[in-house]
Amino acid sequence: MAKWLKTTDFVTFDVADRVARITLNRPDKRNALHGPLMQELHDAMLEADDRADVNVIVLQGAGKDFCAGYDFGNVYGADGEKYPADKYRSLGDTLDDDAWNLERAQSLTTIMFDIHKPVICKVHGNCLAGGTDLAMMCDMILAADNARIGFPATRANGTAPNNMWLYHVGPQWAKRLLLSGDCVTGRDAARIGLVMDSYPPEELDAEVDELARRLSYVDHELLAVQKRIINIALELAGSRSLQRMAVEINARSHTAQGPRRTRFAEDLKSHGLKEALRNRDEPFGDGMVRVRNAGRRD
Repeated sequence: MAKWLKTTDFVTFDVADRVARITLNRPDKRNALHGPLMQELHDAMLEADDRADVNVIVLQGAGKDFCAGYDFGNVYGADGEKYPADKYRSLGDTLDDDAWNLERAQSLTTIMFDIHKPVICKVHGNCLAGGTDLAMMCDMILAADNARIGFPATRANGTAPNNMWLYHVGPQWAKRLLLSGDCVTGRDAARIGLVMDSYPPEELDAEVDELARRLSYVDHELLAVQKRIINIALELAGSRSLQRMAVEINARSHTAQGPRRTRFAEDLKSHGLKEALRNRDEPFGDGMVRVRNAGRRD
């Protein structure tokens, strides 16, 4: 039983035995990311980092999925939301406005990298697009064997506004996955280094709990030392500059006028999100990569 529990509109946050568990709690939308959820996640991470009774943090999702990506209705206005006019920047008015909005969103979703305490990400079900933006900012990712991980939106909508793919899987696999928008299972993600390890779905909770338990016995000051030296190495390898460039490149991709991007926008406007996604993804079949010879276990 949790010793401490806090629930906001889209996130639950409990602390027990030196472990904070932060749960994306929008299961009816498959934990799709929108502004309020990202702000609550950001604030919960900072609070966990501040708390003296927390040594390690677990990030997870409620319901069937970890996170199915960014909320298309919110991002593209398909839900009828109108952005403020006049004194506020509106999404997509200019390339610079787009980059500005992406930077503000990125400041909420890179928080797992920036805080001192280690964050374990538990991935089950779908971890798509924005879900990968979150997961790959964490320090370790454990996934269910049958999880589905990838960024299908690169087929017609843009590129990853947080981009840690290179640092997890190297240039060839990063290109293979982002160029196609194809996905991998959790098991194959472990084979190529996209996640640290994968387990049968019924074993995932116990494996995450055991890793968190082991780390929780180390003082948070010492955990911070280990995390921060590795993260400094990533920064020396360009990870921070790459995040700055990722939003610029993503904003540039939104100016594309090719047939697939144009078709997606027209389908979204005329037929709705379901039809737009169906037409975007249909040529790719099931959209899954089968990893053959990169395995480190049978």
